[in-house]
Amino acid sequence: MKQNMNERTPIKSQSSPYSLSPLSTSSQRLLRSPHKATRKISRIPFKVLDAPELQDDFYLNLVDWSVQNVLSVGLGSCVYLWSACTSQVTRLCDLSSDGNVVTSVAWSERGHLVAVGTHNGYVTVWDVAVNKQVNKLQGHTARVGALAWNGDVLSSGSRDRLILQRDTRTPQGWLAIAKKCVDLNGPPDNQYLASGGNDNRLYVWNMQSLSPVQTYTDHLAAVKAIAWSPHHHGLLASGGGTADRCIRFWNTLTGQPMQCVDTGSQVCNLAWSKHSSELVSTHGYSQNQILVWKYPSLTQVAKLTGHSYRVLYLALSPDGEAIVTGAGDETLRFWNVFSKARSQKETRSVLSLYTGIR
Repeated sequence: MKQNMNERTPIKSQSSPYSLSPLSTSSQRLLRSPHKATRKISRIPFKVLDAPELQDDFYLNLVDWSVQNVLSVGLGSCVYLWSACTSQVTRLCDLSSDGNVVTSVAWSERGHLVAVGTHNGYVTVWDVAVNKQVNKLQGHTARVGALAWNGDVLSSGSRDRLILQRDTRTPQGWLAIAKKCVDLNGPPDNQYLASGGNDNRLYVWNMQSLSPVQTYTDHLAAVKAIAWSPHHHGLLASGGGTADRCIRFWNTLTGQPMQCVDTGSQVCNLAWSKHSSELVSTHGYSQNQILVWKYPSLTQVAKLTGHSYRVLYLALSPDGEAIVTGAGDETLRFWNVFSKARSQKETRSVLSLYTGIR
């Protein structure tokens, strides 16, 4: 006989035929289980530092955070070091004697050396333990706005459209050529180098090759923001400038584009969480916001505001929990955005790069 759809027929409990509850035992157990607390991200920075003369220039990289918990910041012609452990500030170098300006800084992987790119085109390498310059690398003819370490090899990207790769243990090295380099980023396994430029292109380089192994042309503005995922082999994220506003994801194992999200603002920086599949992006024109995203759903976890200028600089703390952002408002702001503990669910899940390729 067909059941009358107007009749209300409760789902009987599996535990007892005399139960008055319309819910099954499993449903009741689920309702009684403690609710998993959602992670709350504070909308205000936990620390703000003054950074006078921090330049409002999209093409520079003036902030980096070492594994030894020391922040390096380029302010005008000087580089300053700030210890997150002691809050002590020291001046590492002053380039004003030759009329030069700091245009990029980058810590080595062990955190004992810091490279300093300059407006005049040379790169200096400093041993921070003794505050001494240990190398001066010539070769560029214009501003060095991007630096990336791979062991003892330092890659430098310049407005002269060259990427120079030098072994910092020797005065000379070998070079690779790129167009209009804006930013550089190496993946966790150090096999490849990604570069973005003012020609709106994203290149992926083999460390032994003088020509890019992949070229991506989907962005509609300069590509400054680049970040390799530490969790998914070959996954590269990139962000475009004001005329583009998009974060794009690429499977560099196959050379295929993946997801894309329009952020509504110029994308200045990207950084992945060390402990979970999340990433943070910082933005300029016109909202000057900081966004935290979940990957691969690309749902927005948090939106942080406070900088009154473009959020041009970003660095991740060594423990992976905090970020520091810098802007032309001459402040550095510290935010707790990532959870340190990797969830059990994420530990067990295997997210394939081959899903979601269009």
